[in-house]
Amino acid sequence: MQVPIVGALIKSVAEISNIPKETKLKHTNPVRAQRRELRKLLRRAQLTAFGQQYGFAEILRSRDITEAYRKAVPVFDYNKMHREWWYRNLNGERNVAWPGKIRYFALSSGTSEAASKFVPITRAMLNSITRAGTKQFFSTAQYDFPAKFYDSGVLCIAGSTDLQYFPKGKYFAGDLSGITAGRIPKWFEFFYKPGTEISQMKDWNEKLDEMVKAAPTWDIGVLVGVPAWVQILLERIVKEYKLKNIHEMWPNLTVYVHSGVAFAPYEKSFERLFGKEVLFVESYLASEGYIAYQVNLKRRKMQLLVDNGIYFEFVPFDEKNFDEDGNIRPDCQTLTLAEVKAGRDYALLLSTCAGAWRYLIGDTVKFSNVKHGDIMVTGRTKQFLSLAGEHLSQDNMNRAIEMLAEETGVDICEFTVAGIRHDSMFAHHWYLGTDDELDAQEALKKIDGYLCQLNDDYGVERQEAIKELFIDVLPTQVFYDFMKERLGKAGGASKFPRVLKGERYEAWKEFLENKK
Repeated sequence: MQVPIVGALIKSVAEISNIPKETKLKHTNPVRAQRRELRKLLRRAQLTAFGQQYGFAEILRSRDITEAYRKAVPVFDYNKMHREWWYRNLNGERNVAWPGKIRYFALSSGTSEAASKFVPITRAMLNSITRAGTKQFFSTAQYDFPAKFYDSGVLCIAGSTDLQYFPKGKYFAGDLSGITAGRIPKWFEFFYKPGTEISQMKDWNEKLDEMVKAAPTWDIGVLVGVPAWVQILLERIVKEYKLKNIHEMWPNLTVYVHSGVAFAPYEKSFERLFGKEVLFVESYLASEGYIAYQVNLKRRKMQLLVDNGIYFEFVPFDEKNFDEDGNIRPDCQTLTLAEVKAGRDYALLLSTCAGAWRYLIGDTVKFSNVKHGDIMVTGRTKQFLSLAGEHLSQDNMNRAIEMLAEETGVDICEFTVAGIRHDSMFAHHWYLGTDDELDAQEALKKIDGYLCQLNDDYGVERQEAIKELFIDVLPTQVFYDFMKERLGKAGGASKFPRVLKGERYEAWKEFLENKK
């Protein structure tokens, strides 16, 4: 079958399946859908070791299973879940926290901790991710893109599909993007780039070189990937082939699907690489599951996937529920989707079809519309600064950097900040990554002003306890070099931490000293 025919068929299926304009979520009662999802998860896992220990069968017989579940099962972070349950999966044991044997584990260090995490990926979870990705792809029909858009390729900047094999537990491990890329649906193989051979490469620089070489042979309509690495690839292609913009090579490029980090700091850089309008679409795919995606390409809001293998709970992100290091308290308050309110920060708890139960994923979200499940990711539970009660969230930091870029016209693609002791008080040390000219002290003064506007607590503590601010402006490549050399992360879904603490901050300072 020729690709143009496949594209036409896909467009027809998308148009038929995309009724109504938004996803089915808007025509579903999210609260009711979540109760159904919890019931399905408990029923599937009731005979596992976890399900028997925590009485899933009894919970299913309760009048209010959401309340019974909340009372019966404790909250888990990764360390507790791994120490008590998931290590048994790694040893090859079956029916631990989900039926059957776990054959895949997503390697994830997140951006808060140094050690790699092994997150179980079940067949049910892979099916859940595929369903969500397919729905999102078909949602493009609402924009009446020309048929040639559906003939174009989808370039996914992902981790290696050549997974590590662990003979003791007889399982494979790697980036989630690499695991899913190795299991794409047959119909999608017509469109998937960079193809099997390049996707298997483990070395990011080698993979980048091969993608640059192959770029002229592709007709790309959709880009998918973490902004930093997609930007590096596009800049390399434009430079290599002496293009004014990427559309001179890929005229059908219409959609960029991004995830992992706030996109605002990257947006101007991307616009300079494009020759015409590209729709920016956000998705929220974590190692623990597909959580949300943007259902309307022109409304930058994501909706929770309430009927796709995940049950959500929400912990108010405040001092009552988290300590000063971002660790969840044992007696934390947890809320269901029926109990949350718009405009407040919540840490996410997930119960999933991969055997995660009341699991703290480490992200914080805020609802803009509870009825429709509209959310935005605001940060990480361990990536905030509150040395003296300034309560500086990652959302505040992202917005301040975005405002700085807008006012100065400078592209600031990476940044991080550390809270430090200074004399008898405290200080914040900012590190900005840009390849443009930027007056460091003027930038610091502006950031300080923006944060005083955005956060009243910060404004108060700047007068009382945070007596000094420091800044270093660095080439963007320095951030990527640190990730590769010190964190062992490059390409794929790798992200630079927005807040540096403890050993990671010490490693960063040592790295910068050596760079000098």
